Amino acid sequence: MCDDQGRPVRLHLTAGQVSDFKGADVLLADLPDETEEVIGDRGYDSNKIRQSLAGRNIITCIPPKKNRKSKPSYDWHLYKKRHLIENMFAKLKDWRRVATRYDRCAHTFMSAIHIAASVIFYLKE
Repeated sequence: MCDDQGRPVRLHLTAGQVSDFKGADVLLADLPDETEEVIGDRGYDSNKIRQSLAGRNIITCIPPKKNRKSKPSYDWHLYKKRHLIENMFAKLKDWRRVATRYDRCAHTFMSAIHIAASVIFYLKE
């Protein structure tokens, strides 16, 4: 998860072949109180996530999955800001240790990600 400037603020590591939806509960539970909107890709399209955020008065901007029968609307112009999260991941992958995952243990790998994210957060213009 990143803030409105593309700086990493929340990180959660899941297994390699796990859907993004599985880790969403952990990240969305820790949202700051001042959060106004959440932008996500199709992997986060579920009624559970939408209802959870709507109950907290947070605007949800998630495009519907292609196989969804009832397709909720979303703000396309707001969705364009999703490039910030993609840029954050690109900056994390600039760190060779993170991109190639040299570490076997999850806690060691997560430590490397936290170091990279800290540098990215504080050096962001």
